[in-house]
Amino acid sequence: MNLSNDKVIEIYNQMLKIRKFEEKAMKLFAEGEIPGFVHLYIGEEAVATGVCANLTEADYITSTHRGHGHILAKGGNLKEMMAELYGKATGYCKGKGGSMHIADATKGILGANGIVGAGHNLAVGAGITAQYNGTDQVCVCFFGDASTNQSTFHEALNLASIWKLPVVFVCENNLYGISMSQSRHQAIQDVSDRAVAYNMPGVTVDGNDVFAVYEAANEAIKRARNGQGPTLVECKTYRHRGHFEGDPTSYRSSEELAEWLQKDPLERLEKHMLANKVITPEALEGLNKDVNQQIAEAVEFAGNSPYPALESAVEDIYTDIVEEVRVR
Repeated sequence: MNLSNDKVIEIYNQMLKIRKFEEKAMKLFAEGEIPGFVHLYIGEEAVATGVCANLTEADYITSTHRGHGHILAKGGNLKEMMAELYGKATGYCKGKGGSMHIADATKGILGANGIVGAGHNLAVGAGITAQYNGTDQVCVCFFGDASTNQSTFHEALNLASIWKLPVVFVCENNLYGISMSQSRHQAIQDVSDRAVAYNMPGVTVDGNDVFAVYEAANEAIKRARNGQGPTLVECKTYRHRGHFEGDPTSYRSSEELAEWLQKDPLERLEKHMLANKVITPEALEGLNKDVNQQIAEAVEFAGNSPYPALESAVEDIYTDIVEEVRVR
């Protein structure tokens, strides 16, 4: 698939933004600036970027506990993202969602989710909505390899196939479910093989090659828009960090890590751009400076923002208990 130089630079810039955001989040978490847990997307940037580069703002995505990359690739705001990580009132969820629960319905971001496999059925719901309303919207469902062992995965693929829903299921196979390798929790090598059971196309691509991801997603999304139903796209990739920050990763060998670091998706794209004269070294340096500035501004915004007021604990929630709490 031939992409213009401008499009390739746009894709690179998005991947770079995700990488820089995650590296800053890693540093801030280590310094105690960010509360809770963070699950970083470093090493997997080509998947979210390659897929979302085919989407419109009206399209939907569902995400996971490792969702920063998905949200940024779909157009998420750096300042509101960082403020949410800080637990500040100016964050996407007013500081009450944190790293694993960022959402922006105005951009079709139906939410990151700390529950494994929770996005599968949410994506089916979004697909039903688009089909019922007669729009050409598509929902992309991002999830990990281990979540395909959940019942939600099978329920979602079954319904999406029966009703020919405009859903693209994107499995980010980073080879581990927390600390357990895929070889120990599944009897298959390719998650895409599971598409056969639901009579839908299944394809496996190099998830560290953004062009391969873009092309596979492009075909699947076009198919969904044309009313031909869902596709299962598996992207083989690798997280450079632990399952979460603080994970010792003793279950992975140094040789395995070194091998995958050689396949860094950002470095691969950078080398391609320079070798093919898509960009000059000077322009590349300029992009890096610009993104660094954007990240610095996001950190400053988050640091200067207020924490949520105590009474906001019972706001924006849906339960009958709220009124009783207020009365007390």
